Parts: sequence; structure tokens; C-alpha cells
Amino acid sequence: MLSDKIIHWYLANKRDLPWRNTTDPYWIWLSEIMLQQTRVDQGLNYFLRFTEAFPHIENLAQADESRVLRLWQGLGYYSRARNLHKTAKIVSEQYNGNFPKEYEEIKKLPGIGNYTAAAVASIAFKKPHAVVDGNVYRVLSRLFTIDTAIDTGRGKKEFEELANALIDKKKPDLFNQGLMEIGALICKPKNPDCPNCPLQTECLAFKAGTMLEYPTKSRKQQVRNRYFHYLFIACGEQFYMQKRTEKGIWQNLYEFYLIETQEPQQNLDKLEEAFPDWLKATKTRTVGGVKTYTHLLSHQKIHAQFWHLIVDQKPSALSQNFFSDQELEQLPKHKLIVQYLSDRSIRGN
Repeated sequence: MLSDKIIHWYLANKRDLPWRNTTDPYWIWLSEIMLQQTRVDQGLNYFLRFTEAFPHIENLAQADESRVLRLWQGLGYYSRARNLHKTAKIVSEQYNGNFPKEYEEIKKLPGIGNYTAAAVASIAFKKPHAVVDGNVYRVLSRLFTIDTAIDTGRGKKEFEELANALIDKKKPDLFNQGLMEIGALICKPKNPDCPNCPLQTECLAFKAGTMLEYPTKSRKQQVRNRYFHYLFIACGEQFYMQKRTEKGIWQNLYEFYLIETQEPQQNLDKLEEAFPDWLKATKTRTVGGVKTYTHLLSHQKIHAQFWHLIVDQKPSALSQNFFSDQELEQLPKHKLIVQYLSDRSIRGN
């Protein structure tokens, strides 16, 4: 049987990872959330730091959101961390710290969809729900030469039904992990290791030599260009930072004062109209040249410029927004801010 081959291969070839050596739903859930949009080699150290800081779900529930975001810093897609924190609170308060066991109940928790709910239900509680992620899409589409686009509702439903038809009902945990592991280690996007694949004899794409044609997608979303201008405002040995409160991937992270324009802008004078009133009323001078960075998100390309300004005094109403270097280090920040501060440290200004 196909499932027997998958499980046999997995037990002989699986990577030794901390979340593989437990049935603790907290560790399994945490690993699945962290590894969305993140490679295992990058996510492992974050997982170890997180479980050291929050060994149990109650520890995460009781933590300050700022600390959670700071530990998450660098992983990106920060809504994952915010939902992680919300879910921990719900499990702690409404389920007495015990993760719900049923798939439908797990799926009700913040930030958890079909994939994560199936992973926790099957791996932690041996419930027969198939996990369908990017690796599984790739393996199944090649195995059965399925042309249905994976980024459509029809495609997601078709692959989910197929995976659930194939799953080993007695060993759903091993089947799911095995199928994902084959996709991660063998059935790779560009260089599949077909000679060592345990499913080679069943694979229709291998027989036809069309592995790289699968899986298929219906469309490619347009990338949007955005132009950010950050004002790095210094007053003595302190620097202005503000919490980003509006909805978005960087919500509740700290950054410098931000001005966004519709087009590229190289002249600071033309940005002054958008300065806050307190900055307009303060004697200001510019230090050095503008620093420019490009940052790619899933459907956005951010062109960020950093302008270093010095003010003679800070307004008393905003004194809580000025931080020392040591305090800046402790604040949760997104990648652009971290990169600029790191480069500034190297430059020494």
C-alpha cells in the first residue's frame, strides 16, 4: 500500500527535530505555526528559544505581547505571533491549559486553519485528518499528475479529499509527517531526488518525465511598489520610536516616524509638509546622507529610505517615545528597522 511505503520511509529517514519527539499538542502547534513561510533550519532556533522562554502554553498565555513579538523578531508574518498569543490565552482560560483534541474545535482557535488543525489533531491525538501543505500539494500532484490549480478553491478541496482518502487511519500521525517529509527532502520544487523516492514506481509524473510541470497555479499576483521614508530622530542619546497600531503584518511592532509617498522621493524638503507638528516646531538638522533599502514581502516591494535627523529638544508629551540604544534593543521591531540599526551600529553614527 502507498501509505505503508510512506510510513516505512519516514521512520527510516525522518529528521531528528524536537517537535517530532513528543505528542505535546503545544509543541506540535507551535512548530506548525512557526514553520509556515519559514524553513526548518531557520525556524529551529526560534522554536528552541520560544520553548525555553515559554515551556508550557500557560507561560505563553501570561507573557506580555511585546516580549512575544520580540522573540518572534526576524521570522516575519507577525500576525502568526499575535494569533499564537491569543490562542494560548484562550486555551489557558477556556480549556484549563489543555489543547482541544477534536479537529473542528481546534480550527476555531485564532490563526488555525484546516492545515494546522489537521496537523495538531493527527500528530498529537492520532485523529485521521490529512495535512495538506505545499509539500503535500507537490507530492500528490506529481504522483497522480493532477492539473487542478492549487491556488483555487476547487484545487484545495480536491487535494484535501485525495489526501484524506489515502491517509492511514491507524497511523495518521506517521502518514502525514511522512508525506510532508518526502516533499521537503525528496520531491523538491526544482531538483526532485527521484532515484531515492519511495513512491517512484507509482509516480505518473516520473514515468512521463513531467515532474517540473506540477503543481500548477492559476495566476501570479501583481507586486505592488510602496515608498517608505523613515525619520530616524535623535535627541541627545535617545531616539524616537512609535508603535505601529494600524492593521497589517507589522501591527504592534516599533518603528521610526514613517511617511509614505506614492512615488520615489529623494528630497527631504518635499517631505517636510508631512512632518508631525511637533517636529516642524523644533529646530532640526540632518546628519549624513539618506540610507536606502529594498524589502520584499509576498505581494509588496518596499523601497525604504532612512533620514537621520537631530532635534535640540523633545516635546514633553512624547518623552515616552524616546528610547536609549539599550531600550531600542529590547523593543520588537520589523526587519527594515533591525537592518538599519545594525548598519548604523557598524557605521558608528
